[in-house]
Amino acid sequence: MKNKTIALWLTLAGGPLGLHRIYLRGRYDALCPVLTTATLVGLYGVYRARSLGVDDQLSWLLIPLLGFTMAGCALNAIVYGLMSTESWNTRFNPSAPVESPQGETGKLTVVGLAVALFLGTTILMASLAFSFQRYFEYQVEATGTETLPFKKAAD
Repeated sequence: MKNKTIALWLTLAGGPLGLHRIYLRGRYDALCPVLTTATLVGLYGVYRARSLGVDDQLSWLLIPLLGFTMAGCALNAIVYGLMSTESWNTRFNPSAPVESPQGETGKLTVVGLAVALFLGTTILMASLAFSFQRYFEYQVEATGTETLPFKKAAD
């Protein structure tokens, strides 16, 4: 029997490694290795940024992959938490009665929803800000201009 609260917290804590997919669908789930690979590639980008500096172009391409994977897992946790008891049990506990208590929403589920919403939006916005900042810095370096044209006119 798959519990909704456990699945939600597994998605938050170990979602980027695919732990929730293993819990819900078994260890032969096709998406689990994709999540793990994306997380490890993003962590490699963090390692490159820490060892080579933040000016490393490959790292600013890889780091957002980690952030987007984590934000996607937070969104998945929200979807799990908001599923009705009937939908949860029909999808993940097909042999159980429709009103089985494993699909009910409790206090820990609501707390997990709030945490998922907070973490998901924070990580997503940080990943987008990091990506756009590095992209525009790269564009300024490529054109060879250090200052903006309107700033020259004001001086």
